Amino acid sequence: MKKIETESKLTFWEAASIIVGHGVGSGVLAVPYLASRNSISSFILIIVVAYLVNLILHFMIAELSLNNGGGQFITIFENELFKGKIGKYLSWGAFLIMGFSVLVNVAGFISGGGAAIHSALGLPLWASQIIYYVLASLVVFFGLKAVGIFEKISVFSMVAVITVLFVAVMKGEKESYSFSFIAPSNVMALYSMVAFALSAVMSVPQVVKGLEGDEKKIRGSIALGTGVNIFLVVIIAFMTLISCGTSISQDGALVDLSRTLGGWVGAIGYIFSLLALSTSFWANTLNLRDIIGEKTGWSRRISWAAASIPCLIISVLGLQGFVGFTRIAGVVQVITGLGVIVAYHFSRKREGKSPICGLFGTLPFQIIVVLGSLLSTVGSLLKVV
Repeated sequence: MKKIETESKLTFWEAASIIVGHGVGSGVLAVPYLASRNSISSFILIIVVAYLVNLILHFMIAELSLNNGGGQFITIFENELFKGKIGKYLSWGAFLIMGFSVLVNVAGFISGGGAAIHSALGLPLWASQIIYYVLASLVVFFGLKAVGIFEKISVFSMVAVITVLFVAVMKGEKESYSFSFIAPSNVMALYSMVAFALSAVMSVPQVVKGLEGDEKKIRGSIALGTGVNIFLVVIIAFMTLISCGTSISQDGALVDLSRTLGGWVGAIGYIFSLLALSTSFWANTLNLRDIIGEKTGWSRRISWAAASIPCLIISVLGLQGFVGFTRIAGVVQVITGLGVIVAYHFSRKREGKSPICGLFGTLPFQIIVVLGSLLSTVGSLLKVV
């Protein structure tokens, strides 16, 4: 195992918050509608299975990164998979495809954050996007420690927002709901969305580096971060179901709750949305900064500019509407996930030990994680009935 070198040391809570921040977002708010199209037993089963499969996947990535000195995905693939002359071309191909998918995602976060500022202050959309970009990207400019601190503050703030909503829901009128099994496609779609809401795979190497390879803290922070995300998924779904009942829609949990509880939820929704967008922005931009830095050898500042400025341009020019690319981004993530498992298999055999995964990193669990990834991909493409 290589020595872990980090720009800054993270606390346990900062590391866990990076996992939460990367995962929380639109997926969490989309779960309630899909849950309403399934039976309660299906929902509970999916929550348990998705949490366990994603937890094992994140542990495997952590161990793989640990075995490669805290490296990001491209470095890992170069060390474990891309060998020989063709390996250089494969490495650059993977770098370009993965980098592009992250750029598109971050551009979407800028568009969302800009839209929230535009709605709240009435500024031109392009100006709102630039303001959001400047404020959000400054956190990443100051590096890993700043991201960890702001992620922690934002995660606690999001939990506070959800607590306020929960109290309001429990004090308000309750709707009766009786949901049942409709179609297998709905079950798979729900699994896909829950898995998406829990995914923070690209941020795991940041946790490994920030905790300087401390195996217990790495394991604990990933388990806690994923646990907080599954808690948010469950509590938001529960609130929306008992508050909205059969009137639940595809517009998202906060929109549905706003219709039921009153307009003040809209203001709360702005806060939650901005926090969720920002935590994802910070995590993704930091990941891309490090991927660029590891691949090119550029300084952190130059890598930060290369990772963030193109996202602003894509967003301001409206090119992310040319984002049937978000689907491509999703496919790229799946291919990356499969590549990670293959790389983990080779890395585990070479190292001859498994300090993070132990039994849960053996071949049967590798196969389970691959099947879970494929199931999630198929589920994202199926129509909900």
